Amino acid sequence: MYAVIKTGGKQYRVKEGDVLAVERIPFEAGHPVDFDQVLLIENEDKILLGTPFIAGAVVRATAVEGFKGDKVIIFKKKRKKQYRRTKGHRQQLVRVRIDEIVPDVSLAPDRKPVKPIEKPVPKPAPVPKPKVEAAPAEVKKGAHKPAPAPKKAEKPAKFAAKHAKAEKPREKKAEKEKKHEAHKHEAHKLAAKHKKTSK
Repeated sequence: MYAVIKTGGKQYRVKEGDVLAVERIPFEAGHPVDFDQVLLIENEDKILLGTPFIAGAVVRATAVEGFKGDKVIIFKKKRKKQYRRTKGHRQQLVRVRIDEIVPDVSLAPDRKPVKPIEKPVPKPAPVPKPKVEAAPAEVKKGAHKPAPAPKKAEKPAKFAAKHAKAEKPREKKAEKEKKHEAHKHEAHKLAAKHKKTSK
């Protein structure tokens, strides 16, 4: 058995035991809510159709909780006008549980007994276990002590090695400059000799 109801400008197909979110209505958690705008009721092979609503039909429910829906971004823009507006909206909703579908209220004026809504009980925070310090191991007499680790090389030796590496490129550069000057000098001498012979 199912029914189609209208609430908040929307239509919902519901059956007993369903939990659904509808647009916000006046409610208190755990209190009954009646939806009297019933469009259709289907019971086995029988179908009741309203014009637009079925007279006397009611879907009885229980309000569970109120909450907000997902955020919707509203963005407005006018090009070439430096106009931009951004807003966010979260719709107020109510979660309801469908208890009963009644085709005619006059035949079933009283509500069925409804199970109370069980609120989730928060779990207690876990208690941290106390740390147990291990007792120091007893050292037997006559036991040999572990050999001390070899000391690392001293910093001055490392520094000297780095400094020596840095000096090598300088020496190479100086040698290149000397060769270049010698080559220039030889070229200058050859040019001078050429001038004398041409005269």
